[in-house]
Amino acid sequence: MGADSGPGAPAPVPWRKVLYERQPFPDNYVDCRFLEELRRNIRVRQYRYWAVVRETGLIAHQVSCVALFLTLWSCMERGALVPSAVLWVCLACALLGYGLYEILGGSCVRERTRLADLQSATIFLAFTFGFSPVLKTLTESVSTDTVYAMSAVMLLAHLVSFPYAQPSPPGSLSLNAALFGSVCLASRLPGALHTFTMLSCALLVFALWPCLLHRMREKVEWSFPWAAVLVCLAGVGGLGSLWPEGALFLSLALLTLTLVCPLLLVHLQRHKDNIHGPWDEAEIREDLSCFLN
Repeated sequence: MGADSGPGAPAPVPWRKVLYERQPFPDNYVDCRFLEELRRNIRVRQYRYWAVVRETGLIAHQVSCVALFLTLWSCMERGALVPSAVLWVCLACALLGYGLYEILGGSCVRERTRLADLQSATIFLAFTFGFSPVLKTLTESVSTDTVYAMSAVMLLAHLVSFPYAQPSPPGSLSLNAALFGSVCLASRLPGALHTFTMLSCALLVFALWPCLLHRMREKVEWSFPWAAVLVCLAGVGGLGSLWPEGALFLSLALLTLTLVCPLLLVHLQRHKDNIHGPWDEAEIREDLSCFLN
């Protein structure tokens, strides 16, 4: 398929894949060797079902944490739980979790001292307790439906923006969204002590617990599935005590998320078809740092 053809034409000139050279071929000409460099699925990752189920367990766990937090808030709103008792339970869980976090840390280098951690916790608790009356009246001029809608949107934003690949420490967007939703819900509780209790629980559930869970995944891998299952059962059980239909819906959602979605992903992997060839963008693999000085 050269530029000249016929019985008296000269021998065909071989086509070369070069740009700045005049050749007796059209600009869009390629020969039969062009597709010899075609490669399919060279960087496709093959997933295994139970490995994907394990990874989706973190998403189901975080959804259950939100359900558990909403259950706690509903019980306090109804007067079924005393704020002082909840505070003592939160304090015991925080101390136990901090001790476990330190034990699992082993000989790793600490970026912060224990005194700095104590100071941060003291400052947070002092400011939260001092501003609890203000937070209690923060949304008095806003209708309850609007407050509930804002809380739902913020908790949904927390779930969407949560850094599931690296949950320790939680992302600023997800943590701020969860705390904002917690403030909105806490402002609808009966007293200032209720507000302080709910914000303390929000810090424990949305900020400290993901750090401990990430440490458990790194140091004691077998403990993560059990912890995720226990949190999921607690979320479903707590929601079932208040709203049985909601607990059933949550159970179906968690089963779909952890069992059906991974199966669908593994099944669709066989239909993936990524092609790579000479038409791709050039990749510079040499070290060009010497030209940047």
